[in-house]
Amino acid sequence: MRASRSVGVDGIRERIRARTLAGGFDAVGFTAPVATREPGKRLHQFLAAGRHGGMAWLEANADRRADAHVLWPEVRSIISLGVNYGPAVDPLAVLAQRERGAISVYAQGTDYHDVVKKKLKSLARWIAGECAAEVKVFVDTAPVMEKSLAQAASIGWQGKHTNLVSTAFGSWLFLGEIFTTLDLTPDDPHGDRCGTCRACLDVCPTNAFPAPYQLDARRCISYLTIEHKGHIAAEFRAAMGNRIYGCDDCLAVCPWNKYASATGERSLQPRAELTAPVLAGLARLDDEAFRTLFSGSPIKRTGRDRFVRNVLIALGNSGVSEARAAAAERLGDGSALVRAMAVWALSQLLDADEFDRLRDTHLSAETDDDVRAEWNAGAESGRG
Repeated sequence: MRASRSVGVDGIRERIRARTLAGGFDAVGFTAPVATREPGKRLHQFLAAGRHGGMAWLEANADRRADAHVLWPEVRSIISLGVNYGPAVDPLAVLAQRERGAISVYAQGTDYHDVVKKKLKSLARWIAGECAAEVKVFVDTAPVMEKSLAQAASIGWQGKHTNLVSTAFGSWLFLGEIFTTLDLTPDDPHGDRCGTCRACLDVCPTNAFPAPYQLDARRCISYLTIEHKGHIAAEFRAAMGNRIYGCDDCLAVCPWNKYASATGERSLQPRAELTAPVLAGLARLDDEAFRTLFSGSPIKRTGRDRFVRNVLIALGNSGVSEARAAAAERLGDGSALVRAMAVWALSQLLDADEFDRLRDTHLSAETDDDVRAEWNAGAESGRG
């Protein structure tokens, strides 16, 4: 059924807004499908520059992402929604605890895709029934330019770190969208309030921002620890510190966070075992233990091998004695990705003689070229 305009547009908007805020969302705004077109041009420029790295899914769905009408020709309005996931404590404090891993705030609780989508579906069913409209719901994994839409819907603005910033929730909003055949009056786009501040740019450990409002994902620790499937380049390893899944630095230093509050959503509360886990224990996870520990978490999708790769880099950066045994245990791991980073970690933790003895023991039996290269690089560095 096509949308009915028998009810006043403003009345429908206010009913939807009230229902949204009562249904567990913290922010809501309305915009038109054309709001994606100008950001869509910037997306194509981003892709043409290769700054998406190995995220082929961005390129594959670029046209649908860049134009809401390509994604769904019947859409006439877009409802943009936000859920606060603000942390109760400083997410950067864990960076000083080198024997522990830093997991991005958003991944410390239940997978937000499930949390947000459940709320979206409930609201969308209500809109379809009450307003005689067709609806489609989208969360992060869909080809939707959610941050641009949120800015167009006046929820916030895309800051210099390219993430959404809100005057009420700082940098801590999960976003979702409802596309509908309803004609709804759009909100005015939110203005940029970054001013001369560049805290988010200056704090980035890997210089992932070529300029304000531009991101090179290939240098971003969030990309490297989550999306990147291969070996992480040596130039980024030390800068990663103990960040094992994502990176909150650019979000956490935003001055607008002073107005943010901790999330009230129970399912988004951090799990104690994920707030500052001990690295040595994480390095010993096999596939079954990994799946058990991260059941219901977005981390599970990354897979055990990539996650342990990240953990081993953090162990190499830790400088703690317990890290040596944990890294050495992974020298015989079934994953070359893991073995390579175990070698690198030991090259940072051991003195040259100890490292060379291990190399003499393991190198002759190693068949993977990348792992062999790590053994040779570690020996050439003369460090250990």
